[in-house]
Amino acid sequence: MHFGLRLPSFAIGERTAPLAEMGSYLRRAEDLGFESGMLIDHLLVAPPAYRVTWLEPMTLLSALAGVTRTMRLGTLVLVLPFRDPVAFAKEWATFDVLSGGRSILGVGVGWNEAEFEALRIPHRERGRRTTEMLEAITALWSGDNVSYEGRHYRFRDLTIEPKPAQRPHPPIWIGGGTQPSAKIYGQDVPSIEPVLRRIAKYATTWVPHSSATAEMVAQDWEQIRGYMVELGRDPDDLKKVYSNFVHVLAPGQPRESAASSFSVYSGMDLEYWQEFYLLGEAEAVAERIRGKVEALGGVDHLILNPLDWDPARLEVLAERVLPLVAA
Repeated sequence: MHFGLRLPSFAIGERTAPLAEMGSYLRRAEDLGFESGMLIDHLLVAPPAYRVTWLEPMTLLSALAGVTRTMRLGTLVLVLPFRDPVAFAKEWATFDVLSGGRSILGVGVGWNEAEFEALRIPHRERGRRTTEMLEAITALWSGDNVSYEGRHYRFRDLTIEPKPAQRPHPPIWIGGGTQPSAKIYGQDVPSIEPVLRRIAKYATTWVPHSSATAEMVAQDWEQIRGYMVELGRDPDDLKKVYSNFVHVLAPGQPRESAASSFSVYSGMDLEYWQEFYLLGEAEAVAERIRGKVEALGGVDHLILNPLDWDPARLEVLAERVLPLVAA
């Protein structure tokens, strides 16, 4: 199992962490054995789930490539339908080259309707646009004189240079699946079958929702396996990630004391955190992680999202939580 971080890249005005602080934090993470650093993508504040937005991921990833040494860098997840396939293929390929082939492209369809409206992209088209984006960008990364004819994107005889350092292209992680959506996102979602079918067809790695229960994850995995068989793909070839927000309490520390930490960015209450996220003492957090890992039939990557840039949080995870998970 590979251990990584989803970074607390919150855009909170003058309190936004400077690059020097991020670099120091991530180099310490590398020393402790964390192998990846991943970013969330939100254009705007997205209530009720969040109180803040995040720094723009492509800009920050490029900066982080220069202040890290070995850590893989990517998104968990990038809202792919916000981008244009040709421009994005060029942008991400350049990042992969400059980072020395350390990029991981994690993508999702997005959910916040206000963000789609701001970009003049119909919210109802996000699934189809994501599928076409995946087809178009992988074709541009893999060949020359590429043409594509989709419902939303079309181009003819294009060659993108540079190609990514990773061939035929960087690994593609796709997020999605069943979740308690009405509570956290303030809206219901349509059938998730298209999402699971997209994962089965295009993903090298699947990332279930952080708030999904073990039962939700296990049910989704069975469906994905069936769709992969239909497509002629071996389900054993699909890697899996468990990712979640985490706040480890000191022994005897009351859970209510964590509210001041997560309320900076989270719109969800303490009850929600206790039910769906990783909040508790080290042993309890490790036990929750093991339960999700077992529901997935094992995972290749564990990605944890601390709530700030304090290196002491990394020490706690590396010394008190991860050994229990690995054991």
